[in-house]
Amino acid sequence: MQVQVRMSGGLARLAGAPRVTIELAEQSTVADAVRAIESGHPDLDGALSGALTLIGGDHVPADRPLEHGDEVALLLPIAGGSHTPATTR
Repeated sequence: MQVQVRMSGGLARLAGAPRVTIELAEQSTVADAVRAIESGHPDLDGALSGALTLIGGDHVPADRPLEHGDEVALLLPIAGGSHTPATTR
């Protein structure tokens, strides 16, 4: 089956393209797609370990099964800012 993988800016630069089409076996998972991208793009080695995986704008786990035509987005989380926990009264 074919799956589209869309990568955020930094990942796209490392991969050389913002979108990649990969061929996967039936019943492959998001983790299989990530491994296929890593093996086909050595410059991404290690860069995907912290990437967020999304399908249809929703965060999905690595074990989510894929279907032909799915588009997996790989986004690097953005660091920075601060979080002040809410206090209870």
